[in-house]
Amino acid sequence: MARKKQSGGRKVEGWKAKNWYKVHAPEFLGKQFIGEIISSNPENVPGRVLTVSLGELIQDYSKQNVRASFKIMNVAGDAAYTQFNGHEMTKEFVRAMVKKRASRVDSTITVTPLGSTRELQVTITAFTINHARLSQVQELRAKMVKVVEDTAKESDFESFVSAMLKGELSKKMFAECKPIFPVRRIEIIKSESVSSAADRAAALIR
Repeated sequence: MARKKQSGGRKVEGWKAKNWYKVHAPEFLGKQFIGEIISSNPENVPGRVLTVSLGELIQDYSKQNVRASFKIMNVAGDAAYTQFNGHEMTKEFVRAMVKKRASRVDSTITVTPLGSTRELQVTITAFTINHARLSQVQELRAKMVKVVEDTAKESDFESFVSAMLKGELSKKMFAECKPIFPVRRIEIIKSESVSSAADRAAALIR
């Protein structure tokens, strides 16, 4: 989009030379409007990341403590379209789920959903009712990982992310793990595009 100019052909300086772009969620989330960004050049818009409340996005109050991020991929006119970049539960919310005399079981794995070239790094956490022995922790972790990996093998990228964000995948893990040991809750507390994680790690090394 060309910059606006003042009369006489002089370029408008500062914010007046910039344009607002309406940012939309991916198609599998209804292409909902998620915010606006400002830029003087549409070529500088792709690659920028917008973070929003998942609860507001999917109209589920139980997800208010989850932030989802979306990376802008392309611009058409004053509209910017995104792809899913990751999500994370707030640290305060996760800490509140940890109880005394109970166990927290974590596992971070990388999955590639069916037919996709995009990888996701996901962190799974189980919160038990009572303290679990090491063998029980190992069994719980193995079962959680298997459920997530099997789901990724059977689901395309959009279906996998949708099941993850809406809690369907957590419910499946809970049902599979409950016979092993009393669990209070299982969540995927974080996910991130592998390329995004690699870029951030590279930036820290520089």
